[in-house]
Amino acid sequence: MRVLLIGSTGFVGGHVQRALTSRGVTVSTAPGLRVDPVAESDMESAVAADSPTYQRLCESVQGVDAVVNAAGNPGATSDQTEDLMAANAALPGIVGRAARAAGVGRYVHVSSAAVQGRRVRIDESMETDASSPYARSKALGEVLALRHGPTPGTVVYRPHGVHAATRGVSRTATRIARSPLASVAGSGDAPTPQSLVENVADAIAFLATTTSTPPAVVIHPWEGLSTAELLRLLGGRPRHIPTPVARTAVWLGTAAGKLVPSVGGNVRRVEMLWFGQPQADSWLTEAGWSPVVGREGWQQLGDAAFGPLA
Repeated sequence: MRVLLIGSTGFVGGHVQRALTSRGVTVSTAPGLRVDPVAESDMESAVAADSPTYQRLCESVQGVDAVVNAAGNPGATSDQTEDLMAANAALPGIVGRAARAAGVGRYVHVSSAAVQGRRVRIDESMETDASSPYARSKALGEVLALRHGPTPGTVVYRPHGVHAATRGVSRTATRIARSPLASVAGSGDAPTPQSLVENVADAIAFLATTTSTPPAVVIHPWEGLSTAELLRLLGGRPRHIPTPVARTAVWLGTAAGKLVPSVGGNVRRVEMLWFGQPQADSWLTEAGWSPVVGREGWQQLGDAAFGPLA
């Protein structure tokens, strides 16, 4: 089997390449793809244009069985809307358009659970609650990937809270876990949607190669962690904050985030550490996929970031 991987030099893409290769897949890449900054109102024109990026993709997709788009702008706290829209919305549509034109049978677009924001439960519906520029760009990218990609055959995959020892957000979480600031709201037994990058990469490889037909949207399965257990595995001893106090702090931070997007993104990360978020069952679990790295991976992540505890 041959898969074209877009974004192979990125954080997630590099792991996806290794996961595909371990399955015996021949991986081809198309580095250097770029879309100029674009306003949301001009999105369809950007996707439909006969641009150099589209032409290059049309050449790259010839003869492949599947396309994986792991490229994008990861700036969850960025306010550069047109840059985010170009990388996270226009490019998924352009990749899908090229895949459809070439008759590719499977197109996996890597999105983010951030598109559903503060919904009561993460699920595999197209309902979104995208309040930040980043989340809005990812939500529109899903729509354009499904609209322009192969039909059927296009799959939007939503990972959540992707972690690795080399990632800044993971090092921050570990630093918090091992500090006096380590805390959770209430009892700390709420499920938290956090995932290890090795598991995310393997799930993407599974979606690209399975002979089963996935639904249009697939969420990453819950990896079984509660808010308190996550911090303990990272090496912490979390304190328990009264839930009303924590909710008030998040409300105040969210209000500030409406004025300063970078504040909003960081408040959301704290909210996830304190409260977590429930999620529905994933199609991946129903199809027989399971994480390749378990709880020991979280302990290793914490130790790799700051060394084993004494």
